[in-house]
Amino acid sequence: MIIWVIGLILIAAAVVLTLPRLVTSIYAMPRTFTVESAPPSRVAIVFGAGLWRDGSPTPVLRDRVATAAQLYFSGRVEKLLLSGDNSETHYNEPGAMREYALTLGIPDEAIVLDYAGRRTYDTCFRARAIFGIEEAILVTQQFHLPRALYVCNRLGIHAAGVPADRRQYNRRSLFWWNLREAPATLVALWEVHFTRPQPILGKKEPIFPMEVQ
Repeated sequence: MIIWVIGLILIAAAVVLTLPRLVTSIYAMPRTFTVESAPPSRVAIVFGAGLWRDGSPTPVLRDRVATAAQLYFSGRVEKLLLSGDNSETHYNEPGAMREYALTLGIPDEAIVLDYAGRRTYDTCFRARAIFGIEEAILVTQQFHLPRALYVCNRLGIHAAGVPADRRQYNRRSLFWWNLREAPATLVALWEVHFTRPQPILGKKEPIFPMEVQ
């Protein structure tokens, strides 16, 4: 009897963890495009993805910025919102993203930095509340894109997505990233549908100020 109960608990836990991932993956399918097929949008939102100890972007983060640069140079977007964590003095994701974008030829006036994008929910919430974004292309890897698309759309941004998988990533890392997405997606659905926590905010900084009512 105890074995059956434990089995049922494990099955229920597996369903609770995997169902949100399935829902967001299905949701993301019609909203996912290549750089060439992405619908034009004035802004690309690029999510942070960690820095090396020397403060330089990780390969995952470089791929995100490089993909956003492709969108810019192909005329799909006018500006890049580079959003990441700067909660510590010596950890500045947006700054590192900006420096890399500049090396790729993106003009500084086309770059906007969000220093309080500590997680996906915060980035999406602040993009709408602080920067006045109503429509955007989201740039991140395929393993993360379904959650990002679901959260941003639910928080009021009409978002499409472009995967930033520009290289073959380490299999062990990919396994860990996908495994981590299960609980992260569950938390994301709970937040956008129930708790709606408020991230760090501040004064509004509209990217296109003349168009904000």
